[in-house]
Amino acid sequence: MKPNGTSLNTRSNGHHLNFDVLNELTVEEIGDDHMASSLETPLREDAFALTDEAKIERIEAHFREIMNILGLDLTDDSLKGTPKRVAKMYVKEIFSGLNPDNKPKAALFENKYQYKEMLVEKNITVQSHCEHHFVPILGRAHVAYISSGKVIGLSKLNRIVQYFAKRPQVQERLTVQIANELKEVLQTEDVAVIIDARHLCVSMRGVQDVNSSTVTAHYGGKFKDDEATRQEFLRHVSEPTAAI
Repeated sequence: MKPNGTSLNTRSNGHHLNFDVLNELTVEEIGDDHMASSLETPLREDAFALTDEAKIERIEAHFREIMNILGLDLTDDSLKGTPKRVAKMYVKEIFSGLNPDNKPKAALFENKYQYKEMLVEKNITVQSHCEHHFVPILGRAHVAYISSGKVIGLSKLNRIVQYFAKRPQVQERLTVQIANELKEVLQTEDVAVIIDARHLCVSMRGVQDVNSSTVTAHYGGKFKDDEATRQEFLRHVSEPTAAI
């Protein structure tokens, strides 16, 4: 991986693809390739025309039909509440990052400590879902920044990661979305993000490899331009986490 950021280019049959070509491919032609069509999460203009309650009601009905098609007995005590539970989980929990109303408010504070070195937040839990098969992506994110005179609360770094993770995702896009948000919030280009995650679409289906993980990285500002700064960040990430 090149140290100047995360590439969103994809390959199919050994050839680079552009985004126009993606629109012309069928599901069968794409196969299991790791496609990414845009930096922004693909959303329709009317994505938020329905209330959460209306979305839950519609998803419940559709998921009930999916279960019926699969031949499941929805009169069984264990299954009859599943369509509603799934619908609420989709809207209120695992895909809540689609709604901009849920975006964390990150207030800036003056860097009164005059701390001018990098700040690293390691091992932030990443729980996302692959947008190709809607199965989990599970891993860790490591983020760092160098203050330009402003700082934010540590928990906001975690919340920003979790907000962008809670939507159907491609890991490359997730990495860049987190980095861009941190740059905007912190008013600095000096931001780094690494994500190391397991994709259950790889371990549960297809090749069924339970041991592999995917690593993506984005480096901005000094992390991109200065080798010593980047290596310091990588050293911090690789060191064991402090025991509690």
